[in-house]
Amino acid sequence: MKENPELFSKLENLLTEQRNPASINIDLADSLTIVKIINEEDKKVACSVEKKLDVIASAVDSIVEDLKEGGRLLYFGAGTSGRLGVLDAAECPPTFGTDPDTVQGFIAGGKEAMFVAQEGAEDREEFGEQEVARLNVKPVDVVVGLAASGRTPYVHGALKQAARIGCKTIMVTTVSSDQVEVEVDFMIDVPVGPEVIMGSTRMKSATAQKMILNMLTTGAMIRLGKVYENVMVDLQLTNKKLEERAKRIVMSLADVNYQEATEWLDKAGHHVKIALMMALTKKNKDEVGKLLKEHDGFIRRALENLDQ
Repeated sequence: MKENPELFSKLENLLTEQRNPASINIDLADSLTIVKIINEEDKKVACSVEKKLDVIASAVDSIVEDLKEGGRLLYFGAGTSGRLGVLDAAECPPTFGTDPDTVQGFIAGGKEAMFVAQEGAEDREEFGEQEVARLNVKPVDVVVGLAASGRTPYVHGALKQAARIGCKTIMVTTVSSDQVEVEVDFMIDVPVGPEVIMGSTRMKSATAQKMILNMLTTGAMIRLGKVYENVMVDLQLTNKKLEERAKRIVMSLADVNYQEATEWLDKAGHHVKIALMMALTKKNKDEVGKLLKEHDGFIRRALENLDQ
């Protein structure tokens, strides 16, 4: 095995690579004690994320601005971080009706790395640079780097190449920013401290990253009019469960029965937002479509305008 004293030194100083005093005797614990220790450490994650809400909100604003201009939100990560990015991106089309190209996740080593670790795939910056070039990334796109350690070369390469292109860049990491050697527009550093199992960043670090990604995409989609009150109204009806959820949404928000909700959805071409607006306003599909377009897709704004 090739020695790398510089890397060893950097890893040694990362909080996520330290031993956690709270779990020193976890190997002697019974199952209840083990899960209590894990739970107590997990409780700390939300408090750590809370300290970065201002910068997360600013990142959301930037994402919204670029998505409105036709840009994309692109995640780059390795290992667990990369898988979280792919997961968050994959959930956007069914949840918010986005085009699959709008939010995408990329993991060092490609699709195979989602299921089996690809050795060495994350260790070279040029791999990240090449990925960005392959995707024909443009200045209107937003590039997000995901790295618990803050130092993954693949992620750094992607961020640096994106910056050269003129993209907005975001870094999500679970170590402090002074340990991250890359410049970005939005540094979301959430130091979660030592993991329950030393270096196992699939635990607290992954939880923190998942919470942040939830905020980035959910926040952006709300700001883009894809939620009415606190209900997702742009979901895609890709299976029976979602079809029934769509009917429940129309029934609940428009105060109609099951049969009526089904009929409105049929008239709307199974588009939940259109069906809901038709049921609420008794206007036809074309009229509703025009009304929503005039109000950037926001149901509440469209309805308020009708009341004036």
